This record gives sequence, structure tokens and C-alpha cells, in this order.
Amino acid sequence: MARSILGLVGLAATLVFALPVALLGLEFLVGGDTLVGAGLLVVAGLMIAVEELLTTPGDVPELVAKQTVGRLAKTDDEE
Repeated sequence: MARSILGLVGLAATLVFALPVALLGLEFLVGGDTLVGAGLLVVAGLMIAVEELLTTPGDVPELVAKQTVGRLAKTDDEE
């Protein structure tokens, strides 16, 4: 799926915070503290997943536009 410039900037900002958490989790895993290490890796994964899956107020106009165009514009196959 194509990403807008603002989407890429948002993902980059999320990765700036999530990657150090993931690296710290790996450091704890290598050091033998598996519970803390796994927990930090889960937190880093959730940070990225929330950024990808969460619908923000800025996403609502785009979703409404897609649904409206989908209802109004019919292709030759759908007629």
C-alpha cells in the first residue's frame, strides 16, 4: 500500500522511539533477563502496531472520501 509523505514521517518518528526500546530488549535477552527483554520487545512491537493500525482524527476524512467515492463511482464491471 502506498504511503504518503506524512505517513512516512509518522512511521519514522515511531521508529525513532521503538528501535531503542527493541535494542534494549535484545540487550536484556542476551544478558539473561528474559522476562524484561521479552516485555520490552513486545512494547516496541506494540508501538509500531498502534501507529499502523490506529485510526486517528486525521485519517477520518480520507476514510469518508474513500467510502463516498466507492458508493458514487461505479465501474463497468459493477453495472
